[in-house]
Amino acid sequence: MNAEDFIVFRRPRLAAVSNFPEIAIADYERRLKPIQKTLQLLQQAYLGTPERALVVLEGWDTAGKGGVVRRLGWALDPRSFKVYPISAPSSRERAQHYLQRFWERLPERGQIVVFDRSWYGRVLVERVEQLATAREWKRAYREINEFERALVADRIRLVKIFLHITPDEQVRRFKDRLATPRKRWKLTYEDFRNRERWKRYEVAIEDMMERTSTKRSRWYLVPANNKPYGRLAVFSILTDRFGEGVPLEPRPLDPELAKAASRLLDVK
Repeated sequence: MNAEDFIVFRRPRLAAVSNFPEIAIADYERRLKPIQKTLQLLQQAYLGTPERALVVLEGWDTAGKGGVVRRLGWALDPRSFKVYPISAPSSRERAQHYLQRFWERLPERGQIVVFDRSWYGRVLVERVEQLATAREWKRAYREINEFERALVADRIRLVKIFLHITPDEQVRRFKDRLATPRKRWKLTYEDFRNRERWKRYEVAIEDMMERTSTKRSRWYLVPANNKPYGRLAVFSILTDRFGEGVPLEPRPLDPELAKAASRLLDVK
């Protein structure tokens, strides 16, 4: 599974995506463990260094964002791994520039941060639901590109992933959630309202990728009808981007630490 296979270089046609690979559960579980181990090593390699990473996770309702976040949480130490689920802005946030709440949550040195939905709400839900004027959301493409250019210039590893499923697969997952009591909490009125506007969202997503998949910060479009395949694809993308130029070998023991240990513990 090659991370480059998912990069968006030009405007996608979501309705034309027909290749949705599948992976058997046993194969998925076998392949997941070593990837999670690599992510753990990368997280440890970031500690005490200027390295930091930011994941923007977008996708259709029911596309599997929550499953990806949970499995990242199982692998990574929460002391330097943060997840921010992004919902509608508060009254205070609405009075500010829409990017301000994201500036305040950017990763510190050594951290990995995930935004479960993001500033792209400006050109998706706010556009489709007319929560932003046409002038505002059209201007946002330039603002977002400039914002991301600043993040990359500050050596933040920015990874933007969109989980794509078909309309039929979304219906199947809606039905599964309705039929399974422990999953019903995931359903909201907005899920069904958004479904009725699928075509509008489809155009908005394609516009978003065309305008903001730049050389500095490309989008990755993951076909996710099969949840195991989608998760492995995301993890492969993350290990590729997080690990570029990062040595995984343990760093040598700090001489001062070794000296202190030798005095206290009588260790040579």
